[in-house]
Amino acid sequence: MKIKEIKKAVKKRYAKFARDNISYCPTCNSAKNNITKQAESIGYSANELKSIPESAVLGLGCGNPTALAELKNGEIVLDLGSGAGIDVFLAANKVGESGHVIGVDMTEEMIKRAEKIAEDNNYKNVEFRVGEIENLPVKNNTIDVIISNCVINLSPDKLQTFKEAFRVLKSGGRLMVSDLVTEGFLPEDIKKSFDAWSECVAGALEKNQYLDTIKKAGFHNVEIISQNRYSEKEMDDRLTGKITSIKVRAYK
Repeated sequence: MKIKEIKKAVKKRYAKFARDNISYCPTCNSAKNNITKQAESIGYSANELKSIPESAVLGLGCGNPTALAELKNGEIVLDLGSGAGIDVFLAANKVGESGHVIGVDMTEEMIKRAEKIAEDNNYKNVEFRVGEIENLPVKNNTIDVIISNCVINLSPDKLQTFKEAFRVLKSGGRLMVSDLVTEGFLPEDIKKSFDAWSECVAGALEKNQYLDTIKKAGFHNVEIISQNRYSEKEMDDRLTGKITSIKVRAYK
């Protein structure tokens, strides 16, 4: 599969979420797709969700990286694959007026949606930039904390993504990622499916390979903070028990 074709499929899917003002809830049982309950089920508290604009919550993550990032007042935070901005706005609340949060996303429609939400809700300490996580539009050694929520699995070049994260972090900076990995390897037909790529499955690495990739990029003290089995209603039976949602912390 060609990298350009994978990215085209991913961008098409997420542009539709942003443009059509729809949400995604793979684990919801209700026809109404209760996004709030889905968000709570993957780690967001009710109070956190009330503290940010409702339109930023699209049900696209697999965890809450801000919950364990221990963000401090005044820090500069970068969100890889920021979507409509749920984690950017949560981080903005934590770092305060003296802090700053940058969201990077390759889907222009998501950036436009997030920028409008920020403007409508008077967020002064956030900004959104169009860009690919393998080639971040961010200067060297300028970020205190990098967060990401179920996005790096979408990248066809994860080592380059983590190298870019390493490049932009300050010395001593930290990475907190929520992502999907596999327990064992996936069937070849799933790995070659554009739909499976855009649904965060086909691009998922085997768990130990994922951790090794972070280490190869230069990070140290790489550890899984928490993990749990991931499933959704229409998941291929061959994937049952093979997909895990993990939260990983690492340092530069």
